[in-house]
Amino acid sequence: MKMVVVECGLRVAAVAALVLAACLVGLDSQTKYILFLDKTVTYKNLNSLIALVYVDIAAAAYNLTRLVLTLLMAGRSYRRSASSSSETLLNAPIVSWGGYVLDQVGVYVTFVVTLAALQHCTLVITGEKELQWMKWCNKFTRFCLQIGGGLFCNFLACILMALLSFVSGFHLFRLYSPTRFLRLKKMSTTPPPPPPPTAAAAL
Repeated sequence: MKMVVVECGLRVAAVAALVLAACLVGLDSQTKYILFLDKTVTYKNLNSLIALVYVDIAAAAYNLTRLVLTLLMAGRSYRRSASSSSETLLNAPIVSWGGYVLDQVGVYVTFVVTLAALQHCTLVITGEKELQWMKWCNKFTRFCLQIGGGLFCNFLACILMALLSFVSGFHLFRLYSPTRFLRLKKMSTTPPPPPPPTAAAAL
């Protein structure tokens, strides 16, 4: 039960960080009067930031879905009788493997896209004469600061999602025997014996 609470807390924090990052980057824009023209910059001016917003939305939707499923499964575990069906026991490793792999893919994709966005934004800060890439942050300071806040939230979300992958690994590998390689533990399907009658019930 404690691991379920930890997982739910981490997923709520990851969803909040991803949504905040997507909002900071996706809603960021600034207009400046430069060379007799009004120049507006948004996240759409950098392809890496567009990919970052889409990945953040997808990762937030995935973690929110996993949060709902975890809460539903935790609720069913309280109402479920001890005599679980063999089909449920058979599908438990499959579900655990699927969740573990998806958590791994989610954190890797989010981290890679965040690093790509950070590298792209570095050119905005420093500029690049060979590529004729002008510095933006000396003119669009607020835009760059807000993008920096979004990248910070993304790295925080990556850390939280990495912790979630460890939790998924714990849920998965506890199904296997500690002494035999990839051998599932034996799960008893017989109901537990009834509790002994109390003194009040005997009277």
